[in-house]
Amino acid sequence: MVEIADTALVRGSSVIAGKRPPAEATSRGGDGLVPLTAVAASQWRALAERANEPNGYYLPDWELAVNASARGRTGVAALAAWSQPAAAKDGAARLIGLLPAISMWRAWKIPLPVLVSADPYGTLGTPPLDRDMAEDAAAGLMMQARKAGAHALILRDMSLDGAAMKAFREVLRQGGMRPRLLQSHLRACLDATRDADECLRDALGPKKLKELRRQRNRLAEHGEVRFEVASTPQAIASAVEIFLQLEASGWKGQRGTALLQHDGDAGFVRRATAALAELRQCEIVTLLSGDTPVAAAVVLRHQDRAFYFKLGVDEHYAKFSPGVQLTLDLTRHLCADPAIRLVDSTASADHPMINPIWRGRLAIGDVLIPLRPHDPVVPLVRAALKLRQLIRDPLRRAVHLIRKRQEKPS
Repeated sequence: MVEIADTALVRGSSVIAGKRPPAEATSRGGDGLVPLTAVAASQWRALAERANEPNGYYLPDWELAVNASARGRTGVAALAAWSQPAAAKDGAARLIGLLPAISMWRAWKIPLPVLVSADPYGTLGTPPLDRDMAEDAAAGLMMQARKAGAHALILRDMSLDGAAMKAFREVLRQGGMRPRLLQSHLRACLDATRDADECLRDALGPKKLKELRRQRNRLAEHGEVRFEVASTPQAIASAVEIFLQLEASGWKGQRGTALLQHDGDAGFVRRATAALAELRQCEIVTLLSGDTPVAAAVVLRHQDRAFYFKLGVDEHYAKFSPGVQLTLDLTRHLCADPAIRLVDSTASADHPMINPIWRGRLAIGDVLIPLRPHDPVVPLVRAALKLRQLIRDPLRRAVHLIRKRQEKPS
């Protein structure tokens, strides 16, 4: 079986940064994949502004920071779709679609000729497609994948009901094909167009809200409770260190999975938040009791949507529910912002903290995009992934059980 090797796929492909792409890099030619770092950031940012669906995790300043140093996520390639020069007013080709991608071997150690959307250190992989040419963009990405030798694409953590997925479905329909859903789940989101207090009353009810007010009053006994929003580059630089320290102080630090415990992960967060702050696409929110930070979170912003990246709490204050208290204040903050219409929790399907607070739901899933009708590789991909799941699920349950036993107080 042919394996798509990452280095072989990108060899000889390039996009000239800051210049009109050469003919071989447009949708009419090329080797399919290009190094992610060769895509001009200015073209990528312009595409993000025109994207038919927001995704803070595929903003260039976030994904390029991930690609530079994040553990296990560096050295990514990309599929890039370009408009024909005649389609643009100035006669120059423009970037209309982009998909950071890795081989199926790199993603899951499965040796099949398939490209998989790269993990952007966030649970949303919806690629940016130009809203005015979304179907052309989807078709262009698929064509570039074929040129790279792929027989299928796997789009991980796609927004299943969004505009980008709709464009891929239509392109497949026109080619006599259809997408295959590999797995799906619902996760929490917030309708930020509603009144925040009304949302919270509907979600939590008066009894739970009363209990949370009691906890907040008890927290205030340790110092005045304040909710702070850092959005400028200078403020972000200080706030990100508080966030990193809080995230590492809890169970993630005990398991060795905190961002601060790996130089590359901490470096990516510092670089990404600083760069996005320059464009007003990032905030770090902090809850303090007196001068003591008790919870902090990173929030990305893209178009009319916000993305709740990660939360860190001081577990010495756990009895006051600092993570929940911060989320209540964040809910009020985002609902009061007319620029934000929806907030994606980017949390797991059964997240015990966010699910009871944000009652909206987004359908998210992994989607297999065939690149040729009746391709025999497609059923092999589905069978290989099913076998992988059958092997991994019992192992995950065993690890979870061991961790629970180890974390039980003696």
